[in-house]
Amino acid sequence: MASALDGRRAWLSLCALAAAAALGGWLVPALALDWQPGLAASEPWRWWTAAFVHWSPLHLLANLAGCAVLAGLGAVAMLPARATLAWGLAWPLTHLGLKVQPALAHYGGLSGVLHAGVAVVAVVLMARTGRERAIGAAIAAGLLAKLLLERPWAGPLAHPAGWDIAVAPLAHAAGAAAGLLCALALGLGRRASRTIAAP
Repeated sequence: MASALDGRRAWLSLCALAAAAALGGWLVPALALDWQPGLAASEPWRWWTAAFVHWSPLHLLANLAGCAVLAGLGAVAMLPARATLAWGLAWPLTHLGLKVQPALAHYGGLSGVLHAGVAVVAVVLMARTGRERAIGAAIAAGLLAKLLLERPWAGPLAHPAGWDIAVAPLAHAAGAAAGLLCALALGLGRRASRTIAAP
């Protein structure tokens, strides 16, 4: 039980760090932190700090809400500490994935990293049994459907209705792929038997 509680604490701590850093990033000029492929080698902090940049209050609030949802999901699922490690490793890899779209000269936002976290949760749950496996499969199916509807192959930016900024669908796909790969690399896809804890 102690290890489950340690895993829950680790997950919630990373969620809190992501949210706090996003709030702090609002106070720093975006161009000092955002992802710029031409500066990725000479300014390596951007592999992490791009997630702290938000282009509008709506963008920030949406990602803070996503962080809260991911925190709740991870807490209820009682994720192992390795899940937090997988999510943390996926963070810079999410931005590495953006290199396949050189026309994306600037990127900022937590959403790609949040998609990585969702993928990690899905892998962990699908490795369990019964209801948890079904929940994990539903999360994975929903994530895949969302990514396909966003059409990340269609170009660097999209302009969804209701948003006051352009969105980079590739970041969501790159995050989900990074989360999946890191979760599998750390053995989180192996069969296990755990039950979702009561909230």
